[in-house]
Amino acid sequence: MSETSAKKKVIRPVEQRMRPITDWLPTTKKEVKKRGWEELDVILISGDAYVDHPAFGTAVIGRLIESMGLNIAIIPQPNWQDDLRDFKKLGKPRLFFGVTAGCMDSMVNKYTANRRLRSNDAYTPGGESGFRPDYASVTYTQCLKKVYPDVPVVLGGIEASLRRVTHYDYWSDQLKPSILEESGADMLVYGMGEQPLLMLLRLLKKGVPFSSLKTIPQTAFLLAEDEELPKNKQWDTLSLASHEDCLGDKKTFARNFKHIEQESNKQFARRLTQRVGARELVINPPFQTMTEQEIDRSFDLPYTRLPHPKYKKRGAIPAYEMIKFSINMHRGCFGGCSFCTISAHQGKMIASRSKGSIMKEVDALAEMEDFKGYISDIGGPSGNMYKMKGKNQAICDRCVSPSCIFPNVCYNLDTDHSDMLDVYRKVSAHPKVKKAFVSSGIRYDLLVGEAVEKQPDNHAEEYIEQLVTHHVSGRLKIAPEHTSDDVLKIMRKPSFDLFHKFKERFDDINEKNGLNQQLIPYFISSHPGCELKDMAHLAAETKDAGFQLEQVQDFTPTPMTVATVMYYTGFHPYTLKPAYTAKTKSQKLEQHKFFFWYKQDNRKWIRDTLKGIGMLKLARTLVGDESEGQEQVKKPKSFHHKKHKPSKRKRAHSKQRSKRSS
Repeated sequence: MSETSAKKKVIRPVEQRMRPITDWLPTTKKEVKKRGWEELDVILISGDAYVDHPAFGTAVIGRLIESMGLNIAIIPQPNWQDDLRDFKKLGKPRLFFGVTAGCMDSMVNKYTANRRLRSNDAYTPGGESGFRPDYASVTYTQCLKKVYPDVPVVLGGIEASLRRVTHYDYWSDQLKPSILEESGADMLVYGMGEQPLLMLLRLLKKGVPFSSLKTIPQTAFLLAEDEELPKNKQWDTLSLASHEDCLGDKKTFARNFKHIEQESNKQFARRLTQRVGARELVINPPFQTMTEQEIDRSFDLPYTRLPHPKYKKRGAIPAYEMIKFSINMHRGCFGGCSFCTISAHQGKMIASRSKGSIMKEVDALAEMEDFKGYISDIGGPSGNMYKMKGKNQAICDRCVSPSCIFPNVCYNLDTDHSDMLDVYRKVSAHPKVKKAFVSSGIRYDLLVGEAVEKQPDNHAEEYIEQLVTHHVSGRLKIAPEHTSDDVLKIMRKPSFDLFHKFKERFDDINEKNGLNQQLIPYFISSHPGCELKDMAHLAAETKDAGFQLEQVQDFTPTPMTVATVMYYTGFHPYTLKPAYTAKTKSQKLEQHKFFFWYKQDNRKWIRDTLKGIGMLKLARTLVGDESEGQEQVKKPKSFHHKKHKPSKRKRAHSKQRSKRSS
């Protein structure tokens, strides 16, 4: 045996070598036979490699179908460019095909904000690119309809969810109709799919024809021209402007979106309809937020928590390696950020797991052969929203606001952090856990400022202390996104003053405990409403705070967000007022340069640009006078510096500003 092959054998997870192949859901005819099945009830097609883990949607849906006593198989990353043999290899399912592009929209997965093809794919073995098509949900469905035109196809996952209605597609730079129209699929499940899927399966098991399943909540479908809208006495119906009207007028499209977002976030929403050519798109209202028992059921299914053994020679799957030893505590986000798709897909209301379910997963994780005692993340879409909900649910049931914390923290929101503290401490006390880190982004506006003033008993101070002293792996991620109040208002993000308040507490706790930890703030350039002057102020303010930025990105328009509607139409969908957006490649590059003001190549351009827009004083603050020479421009300490603590004068100034803002 060669030295190389010996090494491969050593690093291959022991669990995969020892487990029988039947521990995974089948992916081949041979694996189906090993389970003793002659026929499959459902076949899932996925744009991701098959990882049998609760963080991967295909595994969750597959295990849920299995739990219903049905025969289920998965075809991961099929070849769509040959004779379609991958789509044929398992034959025809008895009930339907399920199709998903994967854990990400396929276009976000494949292309950068500059529409450049990415060189890797985190959801493919070895990180290799090229294993999924553009618009994967559409391509896979069209392939299936060529091979099995009479078998129903159900779309799911984030790509289908966010493209269920007329939407702007950044990569083709056009307004597209519902993905149902483009793909030819028979049904679409949007959002978290467990509740609608279970109802769908129960009805099919009872013998209800697929064509009659028109009143399942959280599903969408197209009605033929001669079909009537199904009756449901519990639902009111709102007719949106047609796809053709949206094509003809950008303001109409923007106006449409306001209704779509509001109905998506309601607890008791209206059914939506939209004319698409000669047919009618019908979007049934969503289910109520999952109960603790319902979400526990998904996480407690018998996952192996491992990639399928078929990938062992192709290399690690980067997305899996990143979350392999992590715990997801909840779903949903009530932040409502205008550029984010989390609430559009997972919902505004928080669905939290029970502490028992979380600890059961910690036990399972601790038993993995290569677990070394470190949990990489215990969090969720936002790190600190676990168990949070309205104090009076009846008020939440009437609410149409897309955010519970913007422009102000809702008086009805319970921001108590004590349940999270309890989980953190229970996990940390586990005999096989050395450290449990929180890597999910923290909402610091729930920890300082108004949230604490309105609810002083929310254990925020205790939470910050516990977090910083026990759950930071050297760096803590937070996302102020910008420093300009005008831009932050459009983003639905809090004032940057709260960042300063949180940073002060973070630094104080580190100093008190002799820790050397850093904050990692995330920022976005070219967001709708952001101009060059805003980026210049961002650069100056972050420089003054001692940051040399690393975690930055250019705004990428994704379907079903306020910011994307603004990018395409030039109007805010709630006010219909015009809003500037950097759209050309040069405009975007100009804004991005301000992140890297400290680079030699950018300084002259920044100085000349700011001088040209009458901001010479700021140019001097940022990059100095041309006559001073570059060596006299003082650079801030970067994130890699061992420690950065503001001067006493700056700390005093920050405290005075905090008192004034209070």
